[in-house]
Amino acid sequence: MYRIMTIEREYGSGGGEIACELSNRLGWTLWDHALTEEIAKQANVECSTVERCAERVDGTFQRLVKVFWRGSYERSIPLPGAEPFDTDRFVAVGQQVMEKIAEAGNCVIVGRGAPYFLRQHADAFHVFLYAPHAEKRNRLLKVGKSEKEAEELLDTIDRDRITFVKRYFNADWPTRCLYHLMINTAVGNENVISTILNSMRSLESLPISC
Repeated sequence: MYRIMTIEREYGSGGGEIACELSNRLGWTLWDHALTEEIAKQANVECSTVERCAERVDGTFQRLVKVFWRGSYERSIPLPGAEPFDTDRFVAVGQQVMEKIAEAGNCVIVGRGAPYFLRQHADAFHVFLYAPHAEKRNRLLKVGKSEKEAEELLDTIDRDRITFVKRYFNADWPTRCLYHLMINTAVGNENVISTILNSMRSLESLPISC
């Protein structure tokens, strides 16, 4: 019996919207922005700080700040919340949070490395959503992105995810053997949602592991 669903997605493929509808139909808790909030709470940082680290590797400036901070005299003084929040800490705290979420079950988790963190959970159903470039671009334009912004985001965000997964999980992104289902969202949200639910129900006795 599946108690967890992870939704990994190409940027702009509609993953957040589809995950929200899936959680509504299943009556399960959605962990999308709420997951960012929980990681921020556990790490004692702002949500915006977590969002900058999510699914991307630290930039040069962040790495230099981390090196400077670790080498400073003041670092030896224990100050509440003083530890810098970087991608390494995001991964550590994120894994702890996701394990607690998975233990509770009945949840839909969007991105943040969830299929990698929870790959050993037999009760997790993993989905990857993708779409042609034109479809993703049109979805972004519909939610108010400019043409320039849409193209820049499509050009950079998934590239960051590839780097993130390679560094922290030593794997390609997407790692196809992790997923029970990979769907092109150009077929429409309703078709995607129906396919996911029907597939999960029919495969509950046959979980696929990597």
